Amino acid sequence: MKIAIASTDGENVNLHFGKAKTLYIYQYEYKKTKFLEKREVQINPNQKHQWKETLNMIKDCNTIICQKAGMNGKYGIEQAGLNLIEESGPLTEILNNYIKHYEFMNTPLKF
Repeated sequence: MKIAIASTDGENVNLHFGKAKTLYIYQYEYKKTKFLEKREVQINPNQKHQWKETLNMIKDCNTIICQKAGMNGKYGIEQAGLNLIEESGPLTEILNNYIKHYEFMNTPLKF
C-alpha cells in the first residue's frame, strides 16, 4: 500500500490537499513502512481549486494524509478510489497511528 502525505518539511502533516506543493510517499508492506520519495507539485499559490494537480501526482497511491481537503478535492479523491485521512501534527506519529488502525481494521474477527 502506498501512502501520500502532504507536508512542507517531511516532519509534519501541515498542508491542505489543494495547496500541497510537496508530497512524501511511503510504502507499507508486511508490517514494514519505508519512505520512497518526495514529489513536487506545480501549484500556483494565487489560484484556488488546484486539487487536480495534486491528485494526478498520487494516482499510484492508496491513501492521502493531509491537513484538510475541500469539498471538490474530497470528491476527486473519492472518485479516484483513494482513502482520505485529514489530520495535522507530527508526520511519523500520524503515519504510525494510521497503520495501526489499518492493521486493526484488516485483522479477521475471531469467534
